[in-house]
Amino acid sequence: MGPHPAVAAIRLAVRRVLHDILTEHSRTADASAPGRPRATSYELAHATPPAVLPAPSTGAAPAAHDTALAPPYELPGATPQEPPHTTPHERPPSPLVLVACSGGADSMALASALAFEARKLGIRAGGITIDHGLQPGSDLRAEEVVLRMRELGLEPAESVAVTVGRAGGPEAAARDARYAALDDAAVRHGATAVLLGHTRDDQAETVLLGLARGSGIRSLSGMAAVSGADGRYRRPFLGLDRQTARKACMVQSLPVWDDPHNADPAYTRSRLRQEGLPALEKALGKGVVEALARTAQLSRDDADALDSWARQAEAAVRDSAGLLECAKLYALPPAVRRRILRRAAIEAGAPAGALFARHIEEVDRLITGWRGQGAINLPGKVVAQRQGGRLVIRQG
Repeated sequence: MGPHPAVAAIRLAVRRVLHDILTEHSRTADASAPGRPRATSYELAHATPPAVLPAPSTGAAPAAHDTALAPPYELPGATPQEPPHTTPHERPPSPLVLVACSGGADSMALASALAFEARKLGIRAGGITIDHGLQPGSDLRAEEVVLRMRELGLEPAESVAVTVGRAGGPEAAARDARYAALDDAAVRHGATAVLLGHTRDDQAETVLLGLARGSGIRSLSGMAAVSGADGRYRRPFLGLDRQTARKACMVQSLPVWDDPHNADPAYTRSRLRQEGLPALEKALGKGVVEALARTAQLSRDDADALDSWARQAEAAVRDSAGLLECAKLYALPPAVRRRILRRAAIEAGAPAGALFARHIEEVDRLITGWRGQGAINLPGKVVAQRQGGRLVIRQG
């Protein structure tokens, strides 16, 4: 008898992502060592991790498969970022994949699926939990999550405390601190990828938040399945709903922690989750979440195509000195032209997160509605102005 359908679904989603990571890892290794024989897809999928030394005792009862997921080459005192040198005929060390685990149902389901699938594929697997310090006892809860990850067989498993600032509001500040800590952990451990537990429900909420901001098709495209530097972040669950992840935890008897912030009406996403989406489903019927997630993918495809077009068109609208020519910009479709303007503003020093559609619209009027108006002030002390048929965007 096979696993429960919810468990099978989360494992399949993770397995697909791990296969992608193995393929990319093999290509990178082959490119850096041309003399090494190329591993076949069968070898990658059925690789067996070498025997390892038992992990140091943590005081918790070890799971039956604890050592199976430990780094295959790591010895006490070794630096994870510096695997041993291999000869042209040796296999490169297996990649390390981390899971960002808060202890909630989504990330615990992801952690369990990663532990199960990584062991089968010969991938090293670990976990990171972030202590935002926003609630009393958050450090103790973080340590509990570390213990649960170790019981699953994830190693390394650690808690990282961060300081949450105020820039952009509490949600944005917490997100910035979290990703900075995950980036640092990935570099420290030499991880190839970090898995995130965002579900289809999270994607639907992100699309609605983007729609409310009115900031264009890129906001409607939601979260990418692969993002970050060198494709570091992977989101296996974007095609699965939140209930599937919770059910998987329940049937596996995995303890989960429900963050009270997720139900706190002080947070915009929480209000959307508790009130907005249920109201939409009541008015429009079931299927709203699936439709919004589908909209995200279609919007992402369109936005990627327009971004590519803008990159190709940008060279043709600059003069020999690199300045943007207004007449040539005017001839472009608005969606392409505004992308070029946005890129130029960011390159001049405008922070991408503070650059909104209304800013780009004002700059665009220097092209399409020129009546001698003055310079446009943009975030980051960047100024855009029209001079002699050229658009000059610079700090100043």
